[in-house]
Amino acid sequence: MITAIRSAVFRRTLAGSLVLGTALSACAAQAANYTMYRDPNCGCCLDWAQHVEQGDTHEVTAIDHPNMAEVKAERGVPADLRSCHTMIADGYVIEGHVPEADIARLLRERPANVTGLAVAGMPMGSPGMEHGDHRQPYEVIAFGPEGRSVFASYN
Repeated sequence: MITAIRSAVFRRTLAGSLVLGTALSACAAQAANYTMYRDPNCGCCLDWAQHVEQGDTHEVTAIDHPNMAEVKAERGVPADLRSCHTMIADGYVIEGHVPEADIARLLRERPANVTGLAVAGMPMGSPGMEHGDHRQPYEVIAFGPEGRSVFASYN
């Protein structure tokens, strides 16, 4: 009798643990953590990170790095697509002021042969670069081993 009770309690505890573990795994999948490398003297990077963290679904860890050119080269960011910060999001490279919605789309769709997304330079009006009503058109470029394509356009 005691063995049966212990066994039943164990089965319920195990089942509860499995349900809890599954729920926690689902939450972890939704609440992704990103790592952003930045020049410690750049302020717009932190503004952009706040944009990415909106809605409390992502946490951005900012790492000040003394040699951003090295970070970008190691991650395969083409020289003409470089910007001020580089983020790693679930294995993808996110370069510059890419809107959070485009990052979410990339992670949802997971297109083949895409290393990451980039917004070259620091266009006014892009996330983290908002200054009044002044806006410049810009494109979000998907890049990878087979080339590049326009992922999104903003006017």
